[in-house]
Amino acid sequence: MANKIRLDIVTPDRVVYSEDVNMVIARATDGDLGILPGHAPLIAGLEIWPLRVLKDDGEQLLSLCGGFIEVRPQKITVLASCAELPEEIDVTRAEAAKERAESRLKGGMPDIDVHRAEMALKRAMMRLKVADRKF
Repeated sequence: MANKIRLDIVTPDRVVYSEDVNMVIARATDGDLGILPGHAPLIAGLEIWPLRVLKDDGEQLLSLCGGFIEVRPQKITVLASCAELPEEIDVTRAEAAKERAESRLKGGMPDIDVHRAEMALKRAMMRLKVADRKF
């Protein structure tokens, strides 16, 4: 167990993931983090970006819609507004969201919230990457 660290990913709706893992790679707001067992304690904000989880049987990607990560020497807790395993992602819905966001950004309408459209586009593209396992 010394070479493992517990990873819990929690959203407002549910516990998405709770397992012992070898390593976690996350994109924080100030850069990438590689977290191994025994890591120094920290708290950081997370970007909209796939979370990479390394286990004995390989690597798994999970989609994260931002949030926060708390790291302790033997436990990582991710609090995210949304998180999905690849098999949970509705690809058709993500493609539609991507097209909708791109259309809003290209449309140049004055009443469009550009930041909101950019974030929607980023979430959709991240979901599609995780679903296709192309990261």
